[in-house]
Amino acid sequence: MIGVLVATGMLLPLLIHWVYRAPRNVEYGTPADIGLPFRTVHIPTTNGKRLFGWLVPATGASQAPAVTMMHGWGGNAEHMLPFAALLQRAGYSVLLLDARNHGRSDRDGISSLPRFAEDLEHGLDWLAQQPGIDPARLVLLGHSVGAAAALLVAARRSDLAAVVSIAAFAHPVQLMRRQMRAHHIPYRPLGWLVLRYIEWAIGARFDAIAPCNTIRQVTCPVLLVHGEDDRRVPLADALHIYAKRRDSHTELLSLPETGHDSRQAIALHAESLLAFLGRTPRV
Repeated sequence: MIGVLVATGMLLPLLIHWVYRAPRNVEYGTPADIGLPFRTVHIPTTNGKRLFGWLVPATGASQAPAVTMMHGWGGNAEHMLPFAALLQRAGYSVLLLDARNHGRSDRDGISSLPRFAEDLEHGLDWLAQQPGIDPARLVLLGHSVGAAAALLVAARRSDLAAVVSIAAFAHPVQLMRRQMRAHHIPYRPLGWLVLRYIEWAIGARFDAIAPCNTIRQVTCPVLLVHGEDDRRVPLADALHIYAKRRDSHTELLSLPETGHDSRQAIALHAESLLAFLGRTPRV
């Protein structure tokens, strides 16, 4: 038994780095394919790495509100274009980012929720300094782990007008334990060791970065969007986050007949999304 545990401990880092290596899916199209003006940008982030992104400017506004977007695990900026089209037509400038190890951004070790948050925060700071952007009306929008990252960033800052969280998981441990059960991986001792090693590798305690906990520190309005038929991250996660909300500034929008990928379905609920943003005050 001791020998098995020793062997497991030696192989564990290699196994986790292989399993949690983000798939690299690069963009094949551009915002121009759906009629949006844009320019390609490269934004510095942590460890001297650069992020690839597209800036889609608002039209006809000298100081436009702006949205910084982050995709989910294995995604890229192109995956978020349906949201960009909706928001740009409504008068918002939009920054679409590739997280490190994703799309056309630089590689940098393993991906994690804290790293998504670092990249999102650097993109947000860069966007706030661009001409034509109103720094008092900055919004974060993320999908899946990008949504969890948006809530983590918002928990640290007081200069945001709003956050839109789409299909966020409530807690990393719950998410990974569901994945372990699906692959018949016993929680003790192997699963427990995996979780402890991941916490060490990403330099953060899961409780400190879990959306069901970070939502308590968010002071700006939050819209939680979730598909009712999401099998990867069930609607119960959104209900858990909502139950832990700070105050009445957090709203929940559940999407019928929608799974984890809610990019297309959101167009059917565009009025709800835009109405929420229209209610958000300046910082």
